[in-house]
Amino acid sequence: MTTTLTFRSKVCCFLFVFCLCLSGFSRAEGKDSVVYEGEDGPGQGKHIVLISGDEEYRSEEALPQLGKILAKHHSFKCTVLFAIGKDGEIDPTCIDNIPGLEALRSADLMIIATRFRNLPDEQMKHIVDYVEAGKPIIGMRTATHAFRVPDGREYSRYSFNSQEWEGGFGRQVLGETWVSHHGHHGVESTRGVIAPGAEDHPVVRGIEDGDIYGPTDVYTVNLPLPGDSQPLVLGQVLVGMDPDDEPETAKGKNDPMMPIAWTKTYSVTPGKTGRVFTTTMGASQDLRSQGLRRLLVNACYWTLGMEDDIPAKSNVDIVGEYEPTPFGFGDHAKGVRPSDLGL
Repeated sequence: MTTTLTFRSKVCCFLFVFCLCLSGFSRAEGKDSVVYEGEDGPGQGKHIVLISGDEEYRSEEALPQLGKILAKHHSFKCTVLFAIGKDGEIDPTCIDNIPGLEALRSADLMIIATRFRNLPDEQMKHIVDYVEAGKPIIGMRTATHAFRVPDGREYSRYSFNSQEWEGGFGRQVLGETWVSHHGHHGVESTRGVIAPGAEDHPVVRGIEDGDIYGPTDVYTVNLPLPGDSQPLVLGQVLVGMDPDDEPETAKGKNDPMMPIAWTKTYSVTPGKTGRVFTTTMGASQDLRSQGLRRLLVNACYWTLGMEDDIPAKSNVDIVGEYEPTPFGFGDHAKGVRPSDLGL
């Protein structure tokens, strides 16, 4: 009898683990983050850390979904971090706490979508160490103004308005800091158009004009973008908030069109150069766009030097249920903890 029970227990354990592997097992990493474990595939062995923390565009919803897509369909291990309030809940209005950033020590790629964060030095140091190592980075939407650190602090040069390091992290690493809204915020939405000469770039593989759409507006950038920046997608300002709306014809809105996605390289430490992809789209509602999801997935491959593995049409199917909250201040979902966000 004992032998039979032991054998049955082993079989049950095996089947349990096997089912978890098939489903793309997710787990809480401590209490402040969530990890999506990849299955067999091209991304196996690569670790992506996704850092949320903005008060307006619901990165705390967008990045878990992106992490699920990257893990389930592309086999990357994805760790998603959040702004955490004193009660342990996800609170994007808490600008001075993103625990778990030590995960960057083992990261192959950092995806950041923060806004005006003023993190304590011990947390900020993990980001600075990653950047100074010249490792790959993807910046989404408000990452152009990811940090607002007061003068006199150790990492104040990373602030979006830094004079010491002009434009801070946004300008120096991603290619632009906060400038202004180019489209009329909340009134004029965005259609993506492939930039001239970028049609064969691996990041836009499988994407055509109009595939990318978002209700968020186009951001202003200073042209030309710095260094070796290459615009990949231009943002066509639409007259309204529907993907079938006509382009805005008001002078200056679409002539010229602003880049909304580009690649570049950066080097903070001599001899250490990393690839960067930046998009000024990326609100949680924007991720309803299959074209934008494909752009972001392709960008992960490219920044990691895996562009030869980008298929003709990357799988970017939504994983689980995804009903993003409309962007806006004070509208984030309350009572949510990282442990609630498993697959």
